[in-house]
Amino acid sequence: MTREFLKMHGLGNDFVVIDARKTPYSPAEAEVRAIADRKTGVGCDQFIVIEPAKTDGTAGFMRIRNADGGEVSACGNASRCVGWLLMEEAGAERVAFETNAGILQASRADNGRITVDMGPANLDWTQIPLAEPADTLRLDAVSHGGFAGPTAVSMGNPHAVFFVDDAEAVPLAEVGPVFENHPAFPQRTNVEFVQVLSPTAVRMRVWERGAGVTQACGTGACATAVAAIRRGLTNRKVDVILDGGTLTIEWREDGRVLMTGPVALSYTGRLSPELVAV
Repeated sequence: MTREFLKMHGLGNDFVVIDARKTPYSPAEAEVRAIADRKTGVGCDQFIVIEPAKTDGTAGFMRIRNADGGEVSACGNASRCVGWLLMEEAGAERVAFETNAGILQASRADNGRITVDMGPANLDWTQIPLAEPADTLRLDAVSHGGFAGPTAVSMGNPHAVFFVDDAEAVPLAEVGPVFENHPAFPQRTNVEFVQVLSPTAVRMRVWERGAGVTQACGTGACATAVAAIRRGLTNRKVDVILDGGTLTIEWREDGRVLMTGPVALSYTGRLSPELVAV
């Protein structure tokens, strides 16, 4: 049996999205990797399955798998895409849906953009999590290749945010995997390199856990804004400029993080039997 899918992206961070609310679908890791392969499959950074809602008042459950097949709890750009799909389906201005990181609220913003309330940022070392107690504002023990002392933030997934003078000069493909697998992060980590441009704008490049270099990372943009604000480098509302475009992040006084940005539906298709039979 084949499966219908949607190919979507948020600022170039791309997804295969499958609606499994009527017909269950739980692919093995090898199957996810085959679909995510950019040469022989559809190609994507993350693989998203929308499952039936588990909680009253929500429209569905978003299950997230990285391109390597592993399951993760959060993906900001995919959350905007799924939020848009569910709002379009219901003809609504806002919608709630579930993830392994909790219930998210999506709403329509200006110029076709979507806002998702990503919930509170988690800042304690146990929430990242780290291998041992540490001040998450600056992890001095985490260093490699001239980069050191990132700020650790969890947005339902771990992030290590490095502040640098020139984000474009960072050899991301070289140092990204080293920090992703640093022993300080027992569940591995996403890695951001950030250049502060002004109190209202930063430039961010990202190495995603389980996906590598990507055009954008929504939770990474949220973590970056929180880290910059904690260090006194920006205002509480900041534009995060990624390779694929710009996200607007607001860390409200009540601790919740709002992410606003565009979504795009690239095309729809049907997976071949060979691809889903891996």
